[in-house]
Amino acid sequence: MYQIVLTGPESTGKSTLAKALADRYNVSWVPEYARYYIDQLDQPYHKADLLQIAKGQLEKVQQHQASNQQLLFIDTFMLVLKVWSEYKYGDCDPWILEQLQQNKPDLYVLCDIDVPWQYDEQREHPHVRAKLFNIYKNELTQLSVPYVIASGNLTQRLDQVHHQLQALGGFES
Repeated sequence: MYQIVLTGPESTGKSTLAKALADRYNVSWVPEYARYYIDQLDQPYHKADLLQIAKGQLEKVQQHQASNQQLLFIDTFMLVLKVWSEYKYGDCDPWILEQLQQNKPDLYVLCDIDVPWQYDEQREHPHVRAKLFNIYKNELTQLSVPYVIASGNLTQRLDQVHHQLQALGGFES
C-alpha cells in the first residue's frame, strides 16, 4: 500500500484534496483526527492533547492499512503535529518525533497557501501561513522524503499529485 500524506498550514485545502484524490482513485482516505478530537472537547486544547491526537491519527491510519487497496490518502499526520507543537509550544513530544521517523509515507503533498484562508472555530493563525509553509518545506527537506507542492485550484492540484503518483507507481485514475 502506498501512503500519501497531505500536509501544510491550516486552511490550505488538505481535506478537500484528500477527499478528491480518494474519489479520483476510488479508495478510502483517513480524515484529520484532530478535528474530531477537538470537537469533542469542552475546553480549549492543550499541549498534552497533541499527543492524544497523534495517537488517534495513527490508530485511524493503521485501521485503513488493513484494507486491500493500493493507495491510502492521509489528511495530516505526524509532521503537522510536530510543526504545530513546536510553533505553538516550543517543543514536541518525543513519541510524535519517533513516529514521524518510523512512519514515513511514500509521498508527502505539501498544500500551498495560494487558496484563501477560511475561518472556522479550529483555525488560529491566518497571518502566519507563509511562515508555516516555509517551516513545512524545510522539515520535508530535512526528512529527505519525496514530496510535491500542490498549488492552484483543485483540478490543478489533482493533476500535480496524479503526475507524481504516475512516477511513483504507475497509478491511473
